[in-house]
Amino acid sequence: MRWDAFARDCPRIADLARDRFTEDEVVMLGTLRADGSPRISGNECDLVDGHLFLGMMWESRKALDLRRDARCTVHSVPHTRMNPGGDVKLSGIAYEVADLDVRTAYRDAIRRRIDWAPDEPRFHLFGIDVTRAAFIRFGDDQTAFAWDEGAGFRELRHPDAED
Repeated sequence: MRWDAFARDCPRIADLARDRFTEDEVVMLGTLRADGSPRISGNECDLVDGHLFLGMMWESRKALDLRRDARCTVHSVPHTRMNPGGDVKLSGIAYEVADLDVRTAYRDAIRRRIDWAPDEPRFHLFGIDVTRAAFIRFGDDQTAFAWDEGAGFRELRHPDAED
């Protein structure tokens, strides 16, 4: 489901993801290569008009991966070994955005954030339809959440929890 629908359905994980993605300004993007092996790439992401967007250089390997197989994972970037902000993981299906009004809104958001925007039409823009989400935090504030369209939101037993 589109970001805005996911955020309404699962605000606990969506709020954590929004905070991390906005603060970090970069995520790790997992895609599948043509031979089926995984590829992990750093990527900026932006939340614009109800979409989770990933902009990419023209014909970059990760963009070509998503054109071939739209399944992907978006993961927050750990800052330290204990990562007190926790890990956010979203799985989903990428969709390429061709609509010029939507692309303009994305470019405007980028320009506000970093005072630069890619030139049309030489960049790829993908939105992510979220199908699964998870959050985990270790240390003193142990937390583990999961969400998917079928089961909804769940608090999970943390793997470090003592019985």
